[in-house]
Amino acid sequence: MEWLNTTAGRVAAELARINNDNSDDFSVSGFGLKVKVERLIRLVRSAMFPTIFCEQPIPPSQLQATTCLTLEKAGLLLTEICNDILGNPRTNHKELKACDVDCVADSFLKALPEIASVLRTDIVAAYEGDPAAKSTEEVLLAYPSFEAISVFRLAHCLQTLGVPMLPRMMTESAHGKTGIDIHPGATIGKYFFIDHGTGVVIGETTVIGEHVKLYQGVTLGAKSFPADENGNPIKGIRRHPHIGNNVIIYAGATILGGDTVIGDNCVIGGNVWLTHSVAPGSVVYSERA
Repeated sequence: MEWLNTTAGRVAAELARINNDNSDDFSVSGFGLKVKVERLIRLVRSAMFPTIFCEQPIPPSQLQATTCLTLEKAGLLLTEICNDILGNPRTNHKELKACDVDCVADSFLKALPEIASVLRTDIVAAYEGDPAAKSTEEVLLAYPSFEAISVFRLAHCLQTLGVPMLPRMMTESAHGKTGIDIHPGATIGKYFFIDHGTGVVIGETTVIGEHVKLYQGVTLGAKSFPADENGNPIKGIRRHPHIGNNVIIYAGATILGGDTVIGDNCVIGGNVWLTHSVAPGSVVYSERA
């Protein structure tokens, strides 16, 4: 095994050189940041849904005290993560300063009851919208839709509070587990359900109303990006569609553009390609071959 020591030493020296040469370009303050993010998600969802996400049974008499302790851990971990991110000079954190971190954590914890209430509407939408769902517990435990949406709603709250990087890390964690890609900047109403889910993409400036159901492979995306004088995409402008209330979008449909509005009570058929608005109450489907 002498070759192993020799090879490992040479490769370690080369990697150290590469990392040192590029330390300014790829540095992130705070070791274990991705592990901390996963732990934060677990703690917060344990507080909101203790019978689902807690690792040990909690007697009813101890539920409030245990939840309080979990929230305290989550709040401290959130401030630690924010300080890790703020410690990286390359992170874009113009809206968040070190003095704001405690206020962010406080506001986030205060928002959790409302987020939990909204998530319960998503659970109802999944149970009522899928004949294969035998119980709400099955939705909580087994449905990728709930996994992705629950993380999204937490991340969206942090996004609105001006926290950089962390919201995207959270939704990309759920993306990796479910195949559902929801940008934390999207705005999504109550009673939202994604059936099956694999391949769904919801862009940053998407707005989705209430009682909306998507199937697998749906893209709510952008058309070609306008560029600045240097040829780079202009950031911060509306690029993604607006979906009204009581809309169903079937598998493989693609809806693009910031000026595209799908009116209330529409049905968009499978594999439809849309770059224009659709009047309320419309049914849109692909031409048959």
